[in-house]
Amino acid sequence: MEHRLSLARIEQAPLVIDPLFLNTPQYRAEPLEALLGCRLLVKVETLNPIRSFKGRGASFSVAALPPTTTTVVCASAGNFGQAVAYAGRARGIRVIVYASRYANPLKLERMRALGAEVRLVGEDFDDAKLEAKRFATAAGVPMMEDGLDPAIAEGAATIALELMRYPEPIDDLLVPLGNGALLTGIGRWTKAVAPATQVIGVAAAGAPSMVESWRSGRIVTHERITTIADGVGVRLPVPEAVADMYGTVDDALLVEDQTTLAAMRLIHEHLGLVAEPSGALGIAALLAQPERFRGRFVATILCGSNLTLQQMHDWLVLPA
Repeated sequence: MEHRLSLARIEQAPLVIDPLFLNTPQYRAEPLEALLGCRLLVKVETLNPIRSFKGRGASFSVAALPPTTTTVVCASAGNFGQAVAYAGRARGIRVIVYASRYANPLKLERMRALGAEVRLVGEDFDDAKLEAKRFATAAGVPMMEDGLDPAIAEGAATIALELMRYPEPIDDLLVPLGNGALLTGIGRWTKAVAPATQVIGVAAAGAPSMVESWRSGRIVTHERITTIADGVGVRLPVPEAVADMYGTVDDALLVEDQTTLAAMRLIHEHLGLVAEPSGALGIAALLAQPERFRGRFVATILCGSNLTLQQMHDWLVLPA
């Protein structure tokens, strides 16, 4: 059966995506290798105006909208909303973002600064998404849904296109897993060009719906999530994104928040980089299962760095 994500479109995506989001740094993180017991390639997706990888998929998806489009709606924990706002502003499109009343205030501020109208609804991301869908249907405007729109995943897949140019074969590729666009896009390209590479999704233990759905072969939902990793805080999986994981993902892991915090501190201390919880999940997986990856060549994506000053103080600064 034809996969929803097109290899041809992935290959063409760099011609469309804003160059600001392409060809990001990727290098051996030697200071971490001795601590983690494996050779480690990191790809840094935070050195852009929205501090995350989301600009790739949003840029590609917005470019595919009909030229008559004047307004788009999306739901976001913060990074995707910034990305849609940035891409929409460049094309003169009004962007309405629905977010939880408890969303990261820095991310909310940045969405507004980029020109988005931000509407705060509900207790979490999925509450906000349900309201965004209702509004989009009633208003007759397009809804850009992360995980559902193939172009978003195809744009994210350009990360794999760049990673696979590395001169040494990668044994394991650890990819943060939220709504699935990043993981399925990367998995789709990687399995086509380097099938021996193990593509492994990493989600928060307090938001296990995507992993449980993929493992069980049925959609598993939860009434609430309990994780600091807001960027992967999914409790209502997108069925199409779960289906996209089959044949493109070899395994999926869950990591505890305390392990993620330890990973964030290692990244900050040894690489001089700030990673938000969702962006540190690959390193957290290496801390959680060191024997599994010992001696292997592992790659991961540091995919977001949007932390408030208070979060940086609470999560990155260890007591003297």
